[in-house]
Amino acid sequence: MSKVLVTGAGGFIGSHLTEELVRQGEDVRALIRYNSRDQWGFIEDLPQEVRSQIELIAGDLKDPDGVRKMVKGCHKIFHLGALIAIPYSYVHPFDFIQTNVVGTAHLLNACLDNEALERIVHTSTSEVYGTAQYIPIDEKHPLQAQSPYAASKIAADKLAESYYLSFGLPIATIRPFNTFGPRQSLRAIIPTIISQAIDGKRIRLGNTKPRRDFLFVRDTVQGFFQVGRCKEAVGRVINIGAGKDISIEELVKKILDQMGKKVEIEVEDRRIRPAKSEVMQLLSDTRLAKELFGWAPRYTFEDGLRETIEWFQKNFSRFKVGSYPL
Repeated sequence: MSKVLVTGAGGFIGSHLTEELVRQGEDVRALIRYNSRDQWGFIEDLPQEVRSQIELIAGDLKDPDGVRKMVKGCHKIFHLGALIAIPYSYVHPFDFIQTNVVGTAHLLNACLDNEALERIVHTSTSEVYGTAQYIPIDEKHPLQAQSPYAASKIAADKLAESYYLSFGLPIATIRPFNTFGPRQSLRAIIPTIISQAIDGKRIRLGNTKPRRDFLFVRDTVQGFFQVGRCKEAVGRVINIGAGKDISIEELVKKILDQMGKKVEIEVEDRRIRPAKSEVMQLLSDTRLAKELFGWAPRYTFEDGLRETIEWFQKNFSRFKVGSYPL
């Protein structure tokens, strides 16, 4: 049995990935960011039979000594630890540099001394592409830092690439487009719409014209697994997306139709990105993933949306609906 480390395990995608790794019989070490309240993020949502099999480590990627200790003896690493909220990156951009860039550097440096290491799967984001210069967006599309968040992820991606080229670290980079599903925070657009629709008063949004490529979280997790198993993925960047895009305006209608709701839509200025920072269209080209390891989405957008709506309806009381979380 191999030892697998998941950084960012308490987050949305990280918790789904950690759960599936345990169910597949892996020996999982999960990094969550330390807090004095002893809260584990969405790891706490996992069934007890899953949680009991996780070696949980509270720490911080910004601590190089702590990172070195958690990496030691791990055969495979799924690196999802990052700050990801774009609005927060406008307020505290340096925090993103410390976590996403310096934190990634600490992880990569620690891996240089880990003789057990077989594979690192580094997590990128479609935001690094910026507004599409051509569609669908393949892995050769130019990178554009239209937000401090995107800039920090481009830097982290390039660090991963440099450690593969310079030191031979077995790194593959997965670049998911807009993942959605149960356990996602209200800073993401689909939970924002669903939660406000459940509340039933009005839906406050920013710009409704941008188009996004939404992928259900279970398909994203399968992408992580397949990238992690594919030898040909090492040294490469691989898109994971649905290959279909939809505007936020169209998305609201789809969600409200599925929920059977009629709710007033209100554009709120504080939710609008700076004009030059708004990414207007993301649409994935996933031919490389199909070519390398036969990956393709298994869930329709409608099925994923149905499961997501049901989860938020059951967990509605946990969220501060109507607030604007950065």
